[in-house]
Amino acid sequence: MNLHYIFYCFFFVASSANGLSTNTSETIRLETSQQEFTAGETIVLTFSGTQDASIVLYCTNSYGTTLVSATAKNNQLQYTIPTQICAKTGIVNWKLLDTKNSLSGTFTIHSQNQPVSMETYVGPPSIAADENDYTMLVVIPTDALDNPVKENTKVALKRQFLATEQQETIQTKNLIAYQNIYAPTKSGRMLLATECLGLNSKEFTVNVLPAISTDFEIYAKRPHEYADGNQITTFTTSILKDENNNIVSDGTFVEFFIENTDGNLLKTSGMTIDGVATAQLLHPDHAETWKVQAFVTGISKSNTISLTYKKVMDDFTISFSKNNRNIKIGPLRSFMNQLIPDGLQVTCIVSQNGKVIESYLKESRDGFVNFELNPNILSNGNYDFEITTAGITKTVKAKKLW
Repeated sequence: MNLHYIFYCFFFVASSANGLSTNTSETIRLETSQQEFTAGETIVLTFSGTQDASIVLYCTNSYGTTLVSATAKNNQLQYTIPTQICAKTGIVNWKLLDTKNSLSGTFTIHSQNQPVSMETYVGPPSIAADENDYTMLVVIPTDALDNPVKENTKVALKRQFLATEQQETIQTKNLIAYQNIYAPTKSGRMLLATECLGLNSKEFTVNVLPAISTDFEIYAKRPHEYADGNQITTFTTSILKDENNNIVSDGTFVEFFIENTDGNLLKTSGMTIDGVATAQLLHPDHAETWKVQAFVTGISKSNTISLTYKKVMDDFTISFSKNNRNIKIGPLRSFMNQLIPDGLQVTCIVSQNGKVIESYLKESRDGFVNFELNPNILSNGNYDFEITTAGITKTVKAKKLW
């Protein structure tokens, strides 16, 4: 390649932005009058006035740059544009690299009329049944050479939701066609498809899920109202719905917070099935009042309910034996005078001269609890005993152990 060719390549500037406009010399003239071409067809630029085949044609488009050699015939130069340039749409700038003649111009390549493929994207695939939420559909129809179709090409957008079918027309712009598809107010499954000049896309699915829940009610169910530490209280919610009356999705997490008489917080939780969440909690083992409220964290809350549990017994019996080192608690009787179910906790605190020496914790079995006092820990002497169960505390003072 001659140095003057490189010089022209480096300093080339298109002289015209529209059509095959040229800046001609007195000798060489452009004979090709066609200004617009279709991608894939053969493009030949013909110049008259010379048979100097050493003159090359500089071509550039958005995909790259190349030099084209001439074919001399009948006092004309013919330049066949390479296929890699002919195959892509856009404006092509050209310039004859001749030191004696300055000739340059442009031509335009358009996409083929019939698309052969259509890239379609839909996302997000799930939206909430809220008029402010939406999914976006993007369509890119392309011809056989992978060029996007012409601007303002019509694309039919079809959708089906529940018992409704709709169709609307969108147009390509800046290589693509797109549409924001806003969510309906009901939950369900939406089907989408597109069509462009007889070419159809595949089917796309958008799940329209219920929106976030609104405030709800809670209820409590229990076998009885006694604090036996054995039975279970079951908490349930009303059917959780969004603002459009859709039942919330299964698995929505609901937390139940319980404040007891001492101001301490207990917690249980459940997940919704068909809009209803269920949770359970063991009865307290002493008289108590619960205040219960449920939350879908950061979204909604329930009303507050109050539950009162009655004490299950008024008194219990304490008996000492075996040098007062065996303490028998019971029989422990419940609200119908039946033996308390196994598992009721009983604590025994042993102190001497106001100082706690030892503490014990056991659970009832068959209505009784037995504490064995180890002489290696509690030597002979007088001790005070404080025994608590079911919220009832009894004290035995100055009991002698030997």
